Amino acid sequence: QVQLNESGGGLVQPGGSLRLSCAHSGRTFSSNAMGWFRQAPGKERGIVAAISWSGVRTYYADSVKGRFTISRDNAKNTVYLQMNSLKPEDTAIYYCAAAENYRGNTGYMGLSSLYNYWGQGTQVTVSS
Repeated sequence: QVQLNESGGGLVQPGGSLRLSCAHSGRTFSSNAMGWFRQAPGKERGIVAAISWSGVRTYYADSVKGRFTISRDNAKNTVYLQMNSLKPEDTAIYYCAAAENYRGNTGYMGLSSLYNYWGQGTQVTVSS
């Protein structure tokens, strides 16, 4: 059973930066596509960014392109989300997710139904 543990959330001022980390407990990390999703109060959970098993391919929601960067370190079983130029509308609970053995089209990596395992989430609040 895979466990995902997010960290790095917190309170930051608009324009600031945060880096989220997600530690994957299983032996299969290097064969999993990984994603970051978020859910704001009163809204549905949606994709923020995703990365292929190799790290070569990435997918971003339009709202974060140019501000957020997803990366992974397969030697450390960890995926990261670097968030720059944060805005109040980025306030949400951020979830890490793993899609086992996914080798398919990059465009589908934004679908939550693709992911088998989810973390508990970490709160990000952007406010002055």
